[in-house]
Amino acid sequence: MDWKEIRGNWVLIPKNPIGIIHFLGGAFVATAPHLTYRWLLEQIASKGYVVIATPFVNTLDHIAIAQSVLLNFDRTLERLHDSAVLRKLYLPTYGIGHSMGCKLHLLIGSLYPVERAGNILISFNNYAAKDAIPLVDQLNSTLSIEFTPSPLETNKIVQEGYKIRRNLLIKFNNDNLDQSAALTKILQQRFPDMVTVQTLPGTHTTPLGQDIKWQTGASFTPFDALGQWFKQEVYRDLTQLKRAILLWMNPLSPP
Repeated sequence: MDWKEIRGNWVLIPKNPIGIIHFLGGAFVATAPHLTYRWLLEQIASKGYVVIATPFVNTLDHIAIAQSVLLNFDRTLERLHDSAVLRKLYLPTYGIGHSMGCKLHLLIGSLYPVERAGNILISFNNYAAKDAIPLVDQLNSTLSIEFTPSPLETNKIVQEGYKIRRNLLIKFNNDNLDQSAALTKILQQRFPDMVTVQTLPGTHTTPLGQDIKWQTGASFTPFDALGQWFKQEVYRDLTQLKRAILLWMNPLSPP
């Protein structure tokens, strides 16, 4: 599989697909998701999922971003069907978001009539602008700068309008940016027994882990051993994340 740029999205298309993923990344790494999240997305695609990763640039208007990325996703899906790359009329579609990408999927699922088999929300983040963007606190003395919707408004929108019944929330045990706890309560009130929460080893940047090419020399040195150990540590967290996602989407999937 090779990444293809289709109508502004980065797309991976496996043979005989069993589902579709709409992926949205974090605020400052979402402009090139096929690079920043390459390992994770390619692993998911290798199990039969079409991956449509929509890049975006963070602005203060998150509703406008949500509307834009949904439109781009729908256009790309339409192109795939029109060109007969996707022959099946129906494949289950899952939203996967990381950090700010979670907020966008929540807004999409609350404000627009989308059909989703479920959403996977990794390291949900719903900070105010002054906490998320450096220097905003200083500027706020003269300018009113805030994300639209604000954190409180976002919670209310989700509480009143979120329509995606099945959700997996993933948080990492060493992530001080994660705000999944409050979101879990909101979703459990809307859809009791339909919300799964998992805590995995890792940090807020674990989904960004990449393939580390470690080439040993003619003889295996202590430095090589250190490099191999580091690679194993990185992959242990990444592999657990990948398995949790795949197992939730398809409980019968092989590890």
